[in-house]
This record gives sequence, structure tokens and C-alpha cells, in this order.
Amino acid sequence: MSGLPGFGRFSEPALLILISLAGGAKHGYAMQDDIAVIGGERPGPGTLYGAIKRLEEQGFIEALPETDRRKPYGITDAGREALQAELARMRAMSTTGLRRLATS
Repeated sequence: MSGLPGFGRFSEPALLILISLAGGAKHGYAMQDDIAVIGGERPGPGTLYGAIKRLEEQGFIEALPETDRRKPYGITDAGREALQAELARMRAMSTTGLRRLATS
């Protein structure tokens, strides 16, 4: 598995959701709060739930049993693998970019 295939311009919300869920299962509102801390801005419901739907369809996250009328989601093993691959790709790109900036 390599990164987040097929997400195109929606890859950032998907990535932020996976990072959020890597810390534990959360419902949508809790994910929005966590993503605001991680990424600096809170995603709107359309962006969040559109990305959740695509992540579920890809098998990267799964809906968990409802608690107190809230629907939590958890990251799957496939989601962990995709997140690991994407973060490694980003680290390699960042390292190269920073190295080139330092020598220019």
C-alpha cells in the first residue's frame, strides 16, 4: 500500500482524519476539534464527512458502535499502513526540500 491513492485534492482532509484516528477512535465533532489542533483549522462538516465516506469505502477507517447517539470511527490496519506510507513519503520530500534550501 502506498499513500492515499485516489484521493486527489481531498488527500489533506483524509490525511488529517487518519492522523486524528491514529490517536484513538473519535466521532465527527471530536475529529473536527482534534484536526483544528493538528492542522490549524477546523474542517467543515461537508469536508469532514465526505473524506470519512471515502476513507470508509477504501477500508482505511471503520464505523464503530454508536455511543450516546454519536457514531465513532476507528482506523483500520490498512489505514495505519496508508498513513505510515504517506507520512514517510512526506518526510522524505520535506528532508530533500529543506536540504536543498540550506545549500542554495
